[in-house]
Amino acid sequence: MNAPIIYWYRQDLRTHDLPGLIAAAATGHPVIPCYILDDQAPGEWSPGGASRWWLHHSLAALGRDIAGAGGTLVLRSGNTGAELQKLIQETGAAEVYCSRHYEPWAAALEKQLHDDLDAAGVTLKRYGGNLLFEPEQISNQSGLPFKVFTPFWKHCLKMPEPAAPRPVPESITWLQGVLHSVPLDDLGLRPRQPDWAAAWTDQWQPGSQGAAKKLQSFLHNGIENYSEGRNHPALDCTTRLSPHLHYGEISPRQLWHSARQTAATRPRLDTQVAKFLSEMGWREFSHHLLHHFPELDAQPFKERFAHFPWMSNDQGLQAWQRGQTGYPLVDAGMRELWHTGYMHNRVRMIVASFLTKHLLIHWRVGAKWFWDTLLDANLANNSCGWQWVAGSGADASPYFRIFNPILQGQKFDAQGEYIRHWVPELAAMPDRYLNNPWDAPAAILDSAGVHLGSTYPLPIVDHTQARESALAAYGALKNG
Repeated sequence: MNAPIIYWYRQDLRTHDLPGLIAAAATGHPVIPCYILDDQAPGEWSPGGASRWWLHHSLAALGRDIAGAGGTLVLRSGNTGAELQKLIQETGAAEVYCSRHYEPWAAALEKQLHDDLDAAGVTLKRYGGNLLFEPEQISNQSGLPFKVFTPFWKHCLKMPEPAAPRPVPESITWLQGVLHSVPLDDLGLRPRQPDWAAAWTDQWQPGSQGAAKKLQSFLHNGIENYSEGRNHPALDCTTRLSPHLHYGEISPRQLWHSARQTAATRPRLDTQVAKFLSEMGWREFSHHLLHHFPELDAQPFKERFAHFPWMSNDQGLQAWQRGQTGYPLVDAGMRELWHTGYMHNRVRMIVASFLTKHLLIHWRVGAKWFWDTLLDANLANNSCGWQWVAGSGADASPYFRIFNPILQGQKFDAQGEYIRHWVPELAAMPDRYLNNPWDAPAAILDSAGVHLGSTYPLPIVDHTQARESALAAYGALKNG
């Protein structure tokens, strides 16, 4: 019997360097590639609007890649277990292969499927491929999970180097024949009218080819000044690979070895490559934490923060979401997010600090907004990032570190290019007052066509007062 193997795609939407697919091909059995859209299993962490847009185009790209190799990607919608059982009955498949994932709901689903399929005489085999190091591989000298990034990453760098990436298996045999597949458009992943993502296809190319282009562009150009340049949102010094990595269109091993090769051939870039790899390390650390502390998305890592006096502020939240806080750098970031599905990493920290420390709004509220609006929304990174800024996370920013959005803008957007692009109503303001237009004399405001409270909002909160309120709240928590 040469029963087919189902390869169950998830957030690993590629055909190269995919350990589970390579293992399936090595058996010589026909392979059925399938993707099941299951919005029930993730619960509140079902993909948000921006992620669904990316998923639609990523599935289209994967379908083309598989079709080019002689196969057909089968799309289904509904309960994962039920849809897999149907596909097994239709094809006589005796095994299901997949990549491992680390979200608590995903791990629970893997266990449930293993038990249910085993009872039906079908084997579920899962493989790594989404991380450089599996969470169980890394522990401190006491055999416990790491809680601080620097020793975690130093430990990782002493581990055996990740294996070299492998190409698309040449020996793969795709199952031939017609199987029921839901048309991609019927999955309803793209926005309905109005199409708020209409311009995104000009900015992004989801899929493995787009990921490879982004990587090569970064290694040839952006990495030259990565370590320092990545702090300046107006500069093209970041990788913009995060959505590709989140949906598994490129493997972390490919990033690792491509970066290492760059350092080997261009030694002067050693420092830049090391910084790039450390940013990959933060992704590893986030997944390490989420695996070992599965409540990270819902509960503060530092237990005392369970008693923090978060405030309800609907008006402030709405101003923050719309980029109407009256603080130009914060507003620029929030508008970049809305228009592109992306936000520069330093600006992410600044807008998160503003929400949690200027407005004292719970970090989970901000994490939810990012989840719906970011193309690279990733539960581990999102949860760790927000907790880090709020002060409640592992290796977190200290509670008294409150970003001053005025000084941050003056330091990291000194020429005002980023702000002027995303907040065009302030474009004519001189640099001296660009980050604090309320301090400008009336004549300068008039000359720039700025009417505070009309064409651009006054600050919704005074920075000095907000900082004092935040320090008092954090101080009471510390001393309580």
